[in-house]
Amino acid sequence: MKHTILFFLLSITLALNGQLPDHIYKSNVRSVRLHRAGDPYSYPIIRLNSSDDLDLYFDDLDADNKNYYYSFQLCNSDWTPSTLHVFDYTKGFQNNRITTYRNSSIAFTRYTNYYARVPDKNCFPTRSGNYLLRVFLDSDTSKLVFTKRFLVVEVKSAISGKVLQPFSASIFRTHQKLHVAVNLNSTLNVFNQEEVKVVLLQNYTWATASYLQRPTIYRGNYFEYTDEGTNSFPAGREWRWIDLRSIRLMSERMHRLDKQPTRTDVYVKPDNERKQQIYHYYRDLNGQFVIETTDKVNPFWQSDYSYVHFTFFPPNNLQYPGRDIYIFGELTNYAANENSKMEFNAEKGAYEKTLLLKQGSYDYSYVTLPVKRSNEPVNFENTEGNYMGTENTYLVLVYYRPFGGRSDELIGFAMINSLVERL
Repeated sequence: MKHTILFFLLSITLALNGQLPDHIYKSNVRSVRLHRAGDPYSYPIIRLNSSDDLDLYFDDLDADNKNYYYSFQLCNSDWTPSTLHVFDYTKGFQNNRITTYRNSSIAFTRYTNYYARVPDKNCFPTRSGNYLLRVFLDSDTSKLVFTKRFLVVEVKSAISGKVLQPFSASIFRTHQKLHVAVNLNSTLNVFNQEEVKVVLLQNYTWATASYLQRPTIYRGNYFEYTDEGTNSFPAGREWRWIDLRSIRLMSERMHRLDKQPTRTDVYVKPDNERKQQIYHYYRDLNGQFVIETTDKVNPFWQSDYSYVHFTFFPPNNLQYPGRDIYIFGELTNYAANENSKMEFNAEKGAYEKTLLLKQGSYDYSYVTLPVKRSNEPVNFENTEGNYMGTENTYLVLVYYRPFGGRSDELIGFAMINSLVERL
């Protein structure tokens, strides 16, 4: 309950400040990707004062040339904006223009592909922590186009962790529990255990993050977190997927491919509930998507867009009482809103949604929320089910704010895989 209330308050705070993390404000902008340079499967984390870089890609469907700029916003561990001035955490220019772009060719859908290597040598972070990359038009920060999260770490801790099966009978078969131990460097003088915070992410999803305020064991610079109530996550199942790397031929999960003179429609094989089905393991992208093509064209400015039609049949073809269904994953920015909400077709007895997607590989799941929105987190139980043996990647983030500090420093991170680090 504390986590859901915190996430709700975070959304209100950021909305009042005019910026939401991982949010696209303009409908003409699509396929936003931010990852470590050269690794499209990675999460955007860089080391402070290093040569680490990030690749930023996005498309503008207006197919013209605009003056896009970007800047950085330092945030606390809960993504509330820091009170520090921009000059306290960046060096160089505040606003940087994105000068690399190329108009699409071959594709039916006309667009302009933009690219930037972040951070630029003329502007880079000088403090560790959570950052929002803010992209806007014409060097006017009020013309915000989209935001993307990235992390800057200054390693001052050693982290170890394991994935365990919970002891509680109610979640024994459906959840995964993390056991995390943190050793801080001797250079850090911790006077109070509340100066250190740990955040746990399942598959890089901030919407379901767990914020750990109190360690189970605290001894000097050693912190251990084993509380089953805060360290356990619904395990879910392997993500559903659709392969759009080629729209010339049908891939495995395509039901129909409709090519027209000016557009392409892809109909995904109908989905249904999986909670009663036998668990099957297969490799997935853990909710992410990548822009790729097998058509021997450049994936960034020569690949095409298609209208992808998703269909979900609930049990007995009846609408879920009091709940809405959303398509969930990086393809919808892990957000449950009008852009990801499915509509119930009473005549077919199915939920339907159409998304405009660029060629690539996409993971997705179906989640539910009450029609009357509350603080309840997104729920996989009705649509996907949970199985303890599911492969998940967990990101452990360690933050430190010294006495009198004005921002949360990110002093360590670790990746824990539920198949590799399992006891």
